[in-house]
Amino acid sequence: MNKEVSMSLLTRALSVAAAAVLSTSLVAAPAQAVEISPPGANDWSCKPSTEHPYPVILVPGTFESMVKNWSTLSPYLKSAGYCVFALNYGETNGVYATAPVAESAKELAPFVDAVRSATGAKQVDLVGHSQGGMMPRYYMGFLGGAKYVHQLVGIAPSNHGTKGLIVPPPGFVPDPDYTVLGCAACADQQAGSAFMQQLNSSGDTVTGPSYTVISTVYDEVVIPYNSQFLNGPARQVTNITIQDKCPADVFEHDQTPNDPVVHQIVAHALGKPSGPADPAYQPFCI
Repeated sequence: MNKEVSMSLLTRALSVAAAAVLSTSLVAAPAQAVEISPPGANDWSCKPSTEHPYPVILVPGTFESMVKNWSTLSPYLKSAGYCVFALNYGETNGVYATAPVAESAKELAPFVDAVRSATGAKQVDLVGHSQGGMMPRYYMGFLGGAKYVHQLVGIAPSNHGTKGLIVPPPGFVPDPDYTVLGCAACADQQAGSAFMQQLNSSGDTVTGPSYTVISTVYDEVVIPYNSQFLNGPARQVTNITIQDKCPADVFEHDQTPNDPVVHQIVAHALGKPSGPADPAYQPFCI
């Protein structure tokens, strides 16, 4: 989404909310295109309940669209009673979430504002996968977003970069300005990159939001998997390894948003009135 999306998105959302169909909701997109939302997301008439007072914004990972990344978690949370929203961001050469991460964070900011305005909520919960679980930290730490976020739940987030290689999908047109496979977001997510040094320069957390990190030992993209963990006091940060809860779970990086165990942990974290997920919480192992 472009930088001017906030007002146009909100105006459009309010005018069409009554006719929105959850499984095919539309949001404003780059170049005046339309985008398909995941089932359950972007019902702009939704008002948070007393039980679930914070709207949930789902943030996709590198190369992912919202509909692909959140096709199962979005309806799961919607059926649990949450107001669910999702966005695409960081488009370069027709591929989402490949722009410089700092620029993508600037697209998240007006979307959060639009959701807050439409729902009347003062804060939102953010749930992100991979880059989408890390990028909001830049929004919170460097763009003034911390006061608008109640909790960030990162699913296999690239919080400290990866020592592996983030490989673009077939057909990706590289940007000649970036040496890591021509992908700015890929370069930013390499361990030790200038972006990673800036992101973590003042610590892993900022005052205000709570943080829950969900990781898998089988992660083949963000390596090592425990580099995803955040340092912080227990009252603010919980790091969870899926296999510590369900040893037979073999989900890898790309499919973690579709893991039923992850769904349960996310819902548990979001259901807490304050603080991150309870580290002792035990999901039902599938």
